[in-house]
Amino acid sequence: MPHPGRGFTQGLTVAEGTVWESTGGYGESALQRYELGAAQPGPRAALPPELFGEGICRIRAHLWQLTWRERVALRWDARSLDLLSTIPFNREGWGICAADGCVLTSDGTSELVRRDPATLEPLEVIRVRLDGERVTDLNDLEWAAGRVWANLFGQRYLVGIDPDSGEVTDLVDAKAVMERHWGDREAVLNGVAALPGDGEFLLTGKGWRSMYHVRLAADRPPAWRPTPAARPARCGGRARPGRPRDHESRWSATRRRR
Repeated sequence: MPHPGRGFTQGLTVAEGTVWESTGGYGESALQRYELGAAQPGPRAALPPELFGEGICRIRAHLWQLTWRERVALRWDARSLDLLSTIPFNREGWGICAADGCVLTSDGTSELVRRDPATLEPLEVIRVRLDGERVTDLNDLEWAAGRVWANLFGQRYLVGIDPDSGEVTDLVDAKAVMERHWGDREAVLNGVAALPGDGEFLLTGKGWRSMYHVRLAADRPPAWRPTPAARPARCGGRARPGRPRDHESRWSATRRRR
């Protein structure tokens, strides 16, 4: 389906057929809303030029939007896109999602932070591991089926994480939806939102032409495991060979046709 405006996507959330998207870039960051499947963007609220927009999540009638290095978070009215408040934030902002009475955030490291959904005050740090090793570059987040889902910055993979132990329980290869943007190293996968169907998600990337409705499909064991991405300017990445554990679920993202 179309990616309205082809923005520099930093965060994505969907509810009842409505999409909210956070786009980044100094002097270009914004929050916008449109209907799922729309060809053109809808209402848009620009951020001050000194703020770089990042992940978003919806808490009832309002949205939280993080900023990258500015250490502030913005609270918006989800319907009108009026800015309600700006609060201090104690880390870099990357991804955020609402999860069972709390909010979880990422900052590009191997740590997730459990937070109060009303204030974003930190409550607990969750250290994410795969086969005993740290999984870094946790980026945009989503909550579905009792798991935290994160795309790995600069890579084509997503991971499903047990929120209690921090263990990676699911590995997802999104190769089927990766777009090629020759010469643009910043056009990476970024933007993960759960859809109502079991195992179904909306995926897109920075400046991508399309958004993809995907369903997770069981896959054969992959010959890789997530590793830190090379990121001289928040872009790039690779995967190296590794041995998947028997109790992990391996998936591929298959495109759904509309």
